[in-house]
Amino acid sequence: MTSSTRRGSATAALLALAIGSFGIGMTEFVVMGLLPDLARDLLPNAWAADHEATIAQAGVLISLYALGVVIGAPTIAGSVARFPRHRVMIVLALALTVFNALTFLAPSFEWMAVSRLLAGLPHGAYFGIGALVASDVLGPGRRAQGVAFVLTGLTVANVVGVPLGTFLGQNYGWRVTFMAVAAVFALATVCIAAFVPHHEGSPERTLRAELRVFRIGQVWLTLAIGAIGFGGFFAVNSYVASMVTEVAHAPAWAVPVVLVTSGVGMTIGNLVGGRLADRDLRRTLLGAFVGTAAVLALIGLAAQWIIALAVLLFALSFCGSILAPSIQTRLMDVAEDNQSIAAALNHSSLNVGNSLGAFFGGTVIAAGWGFVAPAWVGVAMALIGLALTAVGFGLVRRRGRELAPAC
Repeated sequence: MTSSTRRGSATAALLALAIGSFGIGMTEFVVMGLLPDLARDLLPNAWAADHEATIAQAGVLISLYALGVVIGAPTIAGSVARFPRHRVMIVLALALTVFNALTFLAPSFEWMAVSRLLAGLPHGAYFGIGALVASDVLGPGRRAQGVAFVLTGLTVANVVGVPLGTFLGQNYGWRVTFMAVAAVFALATVCIAAFVPHHEGSPERTLRAELRVFRIGQVWLTLAIGAIGFGGFFAVNSYVASMVTEVAHAPAWAVPVVLVTSGVGMTIGNLVGGRLADRDLRRTLLGAFVGTAAVLALIGLAAQWIIALAVLLFALSFCGSILAPSIQTRLMDVAEDNQSIAAALNHSSLNVGNSLGAFFGGTVIAAGWGFVAPAWVGVAMALIGLALTAVGFGLVRRRGRELAPAC
C-alpha cells in the first residue's frame, strides 16, 4: 500500500468518525436553540402561566443529557476496553441512532426527558474511543490534534448542523430536527462500518482494572477543572436563544445566525487548541480560562446589543473550545495506563459542566434575575477552573522538585 493510499484510508476513517461527532454536536446543542419551542409544545399549561419559568424548567432536558454522558462515559468505555475498537464504534453509532429516534417520537415531556438521558449514554464513550483511534492514526506527538480532529465534527455541527436544526425546528417543528439528527447517526453507522479499519482493543483490560483510574488524585483534579471551569461556558450557552430574543430584543431568525457565529468560533478554537496543547498544555489551559472569564464578564455588560453579543459569543466559543482537547490531553497524561476510560472521562467532566452551567443559569433566571445573570455565574465558574488548573500544575512541579534529589 502506497503512502498516499494509507493517507486516503486514514482520512476516510477519520471523516467517518467525524460524521458521528457531527451528529453528537447537533443532538447536544440544538436543544439550546429550541428550548422555547420545546417548552411551549411539551409544557403548554406552564407556558401559558409563565414563559420565563417554563424555559428554565425545560432546561432540565440539557441537564439530563449531560447526566447520561456522565453515567455512560466511564461505565461503557471501561466495559468495552477489551473489545476491538472499530466494532465498539459501530455499536455506539447505532445506539445513538435509536435513542435519537426515540426523541423525535416523544409524545410528552417525560418521554422526552427519558430519551435525552438515553441519548447521552454513548456520547462520552464514542468520543473517548474515537479519540484513541484518531490518535493512533496520526501517530506520536500529535495526540491533542487527534483528539481535536474527532471533536471537529462536533464543532462543525455548531456552524452548520445546530443553526440548520434550529431553523428547521422553528419553522417545521422540533421533531423534524431530531429526525434529521437520527439520519446523521444512521449515516455515521454505515460509514464507520465501511471505512474504519480493524483496531484492536486491550484484551487484558477489564472494567475493574479501568476503574482504578479513580485512585489517582490528579485525575479527580482534572475532572473538577472540566466540570466547574467549563461549566461557565454552558451557563450562557444553554440560554443563548432567550438571551438573543429577550435581552438583545432581536427577532427569532437572529438565533440561527448567532449560533453560526458561535459555531465558527468553536471550530477555530478546537483546531487552535489542539496545536497549542501539543506545544504547551499548561499555558494553553491557563490562558483559555482567563479568556473565558473575561469574555463572560463582557457578555454580562454588553448583552443588550445584538452585534456585541454575537461577537462575544464567538469569542466565548473560541476560548471554550480550546479547553476541550486540552483537558482531554491532560487526563490522558495523568491517567497512566487507563487510557480508554480516561479519554471518555473528559466528556463526563465537560457534561457535568454542561449540567451545572445549565442548572445554575436556570436557577438565577427562575429567581427573577434575568437572562443576563448566567453570564456572571459563568465568570465565577471559569475563575474556579483557573484556580484548580494552577493548583494541579503547581502540585506536579512540587512533586518534581521533591523527586529530583532522589533521581
